[in-house]
Amino acid sequence: MQASEIYVQNLERHLSEENPLLVDVARNFQIIDTVAGELGLIRPDQSTARQIPWWPLISILGLFSAGKSSFINHFLKAKVQRTGVQAVDDKFTVLCYSPDPEIKTLPGLALDVDPRFPFYQISRDIDEAMEGEGKRINAYLQLKTCNSEALKGKILIDSPGFDADAQRSATLRITKHIIDISDLVLIFFDARRPEPGAMRDTLEYLVKTTVDRYDSEKFLYILNQIDVTAREDGLAEVVAAWKSALAEKGLNITHFYTIFSPEIELSCDNEYVKNRLEARRDRDLAEIHRRMQEVEIKRAYRILNALDATTKELKDQAIPELVRALMGWRNWTLRLDILVLAVLIGGVVFAGIVTGFWFSPLADAVAVIAGLGVLGIFHLLFSGLFKALYRRQLAKRQARLKLNFNLVRGFDRCAGWRLFATGKIKGWNEAIRNRLEEIVNHTDILIQRLNDQLTNPSGKARPLKKEAEVEEAVS
Repeated sequence: MQASEIYVQNLERHLSEENPLLVDVARNFQIIDTVAGELGLIRPDQSTARQIPWWPLISILGLFSAGKSSFINHFLKAKVQRTGVQAVDDKFTVLCYSPDPEIKTLPGLALDVDPRFPFYQISRDIDEAMEGEGKRINAYLQLKTCNSEALKGKILIDSPGFDADAQRSATLRITKHIIDISDLVLIFFDARRPEPGAMRDTLEYLVKTTVDRYDSEKFLYILNQIDVTAREDGLAEVVAAWKSALAEKGLNITHFYTIFSPEIELSCDNEYVKNRLEARRDRDLAEIHRRMQEVEIKRAYRILNALDATTKELKDQAIPELVRALMGWRNWTLRLDILVLAVLIGGVVFAGIVTGFWFSPLADAVAVIAGLGVLGIFHLLFSGLFKALYRRQLAKRQARLKLNFNLVRGFDRCAGWRLFATGKIKGWNEAIRNRLEEIVNHTDILIQRLNDQLTNPSGKARPLKKEAEVEEAVS
């Protein structure tokens, strides 16, 4: 049994304990893995279920020195992360609960080898971004434990300021990974930088990773350290500058949470301005903390949404793109093969008539063997040419559509003699299409049943269902 299958089975047991409605979610992800793996769209050791963290996951991203660590310490009511103007934390830090009152820091290896944590085998992704860096996993990740009630049942990830240049490629690769799997993403900006032009490339990356996402509601945009606006009462201008900078990159934010550390005593002669900023800070902090505490409630919806989106991406985007490329490669190669064959037959017939050797068995045999050899050479040339063309086309389409499935890898796996001879793609047929459609339909039903758990528009009392009835309902 492959490691990915074992992972899915363990995740299935974990989710079933969390919510009986999620009992077969991991199983459906395994079906997607089987289909995608057979087509070569994912590696054998990959699993689409890895986008589902075992525990609710909150990631905290932002620019260098944007006050992320101070925010985390305040939320946890513990000095877990070091603070200051220097880059004191240049690693991704996973924070999880421990009953031990002493804060412990464990190496990144603890995360890389444990499938329950969100950075399982991330060293491979780091290697793809920067060859040879995967073995330096401890330079990128660390695990910290904290005895904080606010951490129970969830995981926090604190990121380094990813506007720094050092290890940028690997840092952005990890950032994309945690954005994809997080249940809630807090993106911090620094109000002390009212001219965001200096972070143009970072802002562009933020937009590329957040705009047009199906789960865009999980992003909170936080303008931190607004206490710098206290003296001149320039909060509106600072907020407008950041909104304008992001809008230029295609991300229109209707609401910024504006906060600063509660431990800071505002230096402001205008009592009205001071009270207004503190009231706004307290209101926004309370709202952010509420969203963080309630992340478990929306988690089930996000899991089902991820299953639905992954199935549709495979069924409606990745596979159609792959099939079009494969059929295009086969058809164009076949057309030119037929053209070359027609030319060869015509040439042989013409030569036979002109030379008089048309009825010579030996000459005919030599001509057939030579013709087949020439046809084989031209076939290999045409096949290789069209493979290269369609591989480049698929790479562009994958980047444009932002697909999580590897179209080029799938093309290389499927574009073989079997497809050329039969016109059928191994691993894809109408029965498999219908099975994926069933997953989409079943996901819609599960969302409706989740609504029934959390809402009651009629206001009528409902009889409590026994556990066996719940299991039967989701089967």
